[in-house]
Amino acid sequence: MAGEGEFEYIARRLAPLSAGFPGAFELKDDAAVIAPSAGCELVVTTDTVVAGRHFPDDEDPAIAARKALRVNLSDLAAMGARPLAYLTSVVWPHDADRTLMDGFADGLEAERAVWALPLIGGDTTSGPGPWTITITALGECPAGRAVRRRGARAGDRLLVTGTIGDGRLGLESLGGEAAIADPEDAAWLEDRYRLPQPRLAIVEALREHAHAAVDVSDGLIADVGHIAESSGVAAAIELNRVPLSGAARRWAEAQPDAGRALARLASGGDDYELACAVAPENVEGFARACAEQGVDVTEIGRFREGDGGVTVTINGAPVDIEQAGFTHF
Repeated sequence: MAGEGEFEYIARRLAPLSAGFPGAFELKDDAAVIAPSAGCELVVTTDTVVAGRHFPDDEDPAIAARKALRVNLSDLAAMGARPLAYLTSVVWPHDADRTLMDGFADGLEAERAVWALPLIGGDTTSGPGPWTITITALGECPAGRAVRRRGARAGDRLLVTGTIGDGRLGLESLGGEAAIADPEDAAWLEDRYRLPQPRLAIVEALREHAHAAVDVSDGLIADVGHIAESSGVAAAIELNRVPLSGAARRWAEAQPDAGRALARLASGGDDYELACAVAPENVEGFARACAEQGVDVTEIGRFREGDGGVTVTINGAPVDIEQAGFTHF
């Protein structure tokens, strides 16, 4: 690696990101000390993103850093947790220069301005492989109130926030796999992939109204399947009710097979929306609470007695799904 040493970099660029969190000790100790609020439990999640796998090799390092943090915040949102702080561990390529390292810190600094979230520790090293970023995010929620995947009940309605399929189309647009006719649509979809929007604004509504939830990272169908399997119920998704952005809808309408197009959008992942199980009598209240925070929710199906499977239909007609979602291996 070229330029300054590890500890000089931490002191210059990362330690300032810990300001306001006394237990971080300005990143000068071996570990941080965390005290959750009275009556709360810690909620902890971690994700790793790898250049060439989760973001393009030539991605702006600030955007890569911001995405790495946001995918973790989406996990906290799905659990109904308020974020407290985070740690980051980075494996720099041997040829990493100051532009890459400062760009990474610039991204984390930009996220601090959005979420007021301090960095409280981590690690930095280098290796021969691709640039790798691991984030561990810490949140809190009232004791016993974390929203889990396990909890959906037969009769619950299946709801999803925002729009689905934008992440996959954005990735495919960046890679030249999806032909997006309108350049503005292409840019918008790529932005949705590169910089997801974790639904932290609705964590209180989620705790109040939802029996179960999951963030849509691997694909809507696959992630709803995680709820169904964990809860010991079956799920049914009506693809024609899945909310699409204007850009995704225009792409779908241009495809020769509408059913395959919708299935592709619902199995692509990288949307970082929330899918949740809500009792019928709570749907209206949940939707209203989300709307007050500027978040749209759409009912797309329901849960019923069953063995954990997911059935997918369009206007009531069954749809064969080749692959429900993304897996790393």
